[in-house]
Amino acid sequence: MQLAQNYKAKFQSMKEDKQFANDRRKAVRISKKVILGLFKAVVLIGISYMILSPLIGMLSSSFFTDSDVYNPMVYLFPAEGTLERYSTSLAVMDYWKVLFKTILYDLTLMVIQLIMCSLVGYGFARFDFPLKKVLFGCVVIMIVLPMNTIMVPLYMTFRNFGPFGNLLSTLIPMYIMTAFACGLRSGLYIYIFNQFFRGLPKEIEEAAFVDGAGMFYTYSRIMLVNAMPSVITVSIFSLVWQYNDSFYARMFTISANILLSKKIGALSQTISNSYEINDPTILQLYTYAGVILLIIPVLLIYILLQRKFIEGVERSGIVG
Repeated sequence: MQLAQNYKAKFQSMKEDKQFANDRRKAVRISKKVILGLFKAVVLIGISYMILSPLIGMLSSSFFTDSDVYNPMVYLFPAEGTLERYSTSLAVMDYWKVLFKTILYDLTLMVIQLIMCSLVGYGFARFDFPLKKVLFGCVVIMIVLPMNTIMVPLYMTFRNFGPFGNLLSTLIPMYIMTAFACGLRSGLYIYIFNQFFRGLPKEIEEAAFVDGAGMFYTYSRIMLVNAMPSVITVSIFSLVWQYNDSFYARMFTISANILLSKKIGALSQTISNSYEINDPTILQLYTYAGVILLIIPVLLIYILLQRKFIEGVERSGIVG
């Protein structure tokens, strides 16, 4: 009887020791997760602040009054606050009218880029032709080649464009470049479509050909529909980059009454001349307000299409 009790006590002690060891390991795992989670949070918050701090500073400063600017006690949050910077910037930039023209211009370029770049990407992905690798190498060069290196040839080309003469100060150069798949970031869009079409099974096309579908019908009604994630990705990239473009706009001297991005550059000077404001610090506040007005449409586009955009990026050829 005593021996049985001793074995029982020993077994109970071993069980308690094992339970203690398990609890200890569990506590260590939880502690590691908590510490790792806190570390990730600190890193993410720090990086986010570094990225967003200029935007936060512009947003808060755009509401400052003249007295807030020179008040040493005011930081980030204005003491009085005013919307006068925004109302003046809206009027000077003729915001709504120019925004409508800008979006219309960007949408037309986006549609042309979608059609041409998807056609080129589909051709590289599905057809064999002479110098295919060399030509695709040129597409890759379009991605990595700085735009500044081709600035002079492009300018001279459209300044003396054959029988049409000088095409500068018009939108025609951008439409011509886009129609020939060499517009803004077109090399990247071709690469995205090429990678996605290469990932689609050839059985889809073969089934369409058996049913009597032609090449263009197969591309437009079958392949392009299956490539919708790439279409969404390229659409958003093209729309946003065209909207923010200032390089080609300045090189081709496109009117500021068409592009909102060019209005920002002359905003402070226009306000200085029209309202007789000579303080550069105060003029900077109007520029901040104009930049925020410029950013708002891009933010709305991203908020509305965020889920589809992320899905498109994950499934397109620019991942990995």
